[in-house]
Amino acid sequence: MAVAQERPDLLRELGLDKQNHAALGRVLGTGSIAQATERADGTMEATIRINEDELCWDPAILVMPHGGDIELTVINDDKNTHAALFPSNGDRKFLWLLNHSKGRAKLNLDGPGYYWYSSPGGNDEGRGLTAAIVVLGEVPPEARLDRPDQPRP
Repeated sequence: MAVAQERPDLLRELGLDKQNHAALGRVLGTGSIAQATERADGTMEATIRINEDELCWDPAILVMPHGGDIELTVINDDKNTHAALFPSNGDRKFLWLLNHSKGRAKLNLDGPGYYWYSSPGGNDEGRGLTAAIVVLGEVPPEARLDRPDQPRP
């Protein structure tokens, strides 16, 4: 299960509210933030919901402490049918979620960064259901861009 915490406190604690750390705390200005929990075998898990009549993911930002495998339980508590399109190394994962249904998605996100997911079916009142999974950690030296170090506060 994902562990919920007050949004501003968790954004600050994880460094997601600072330039060059992660501007994500400002990009997704609404919604909640939660951290995935890690099982004894190293696999992470979290629950993501579409609450009734809210047209957004809860949490809007899911934080993984490091890259690896994560199992998501996705619950559609809405009166409408939705879909979920998740990133995963090698292949995207798609879930069709009838109203008041639940599904599971097993993802592999092995590198640090932002991974966006959405509900690609329909426009969902103009904005769509958009959220992100943030994988914390440092990029390995062999994968870094050849550019000068960027300032970090």
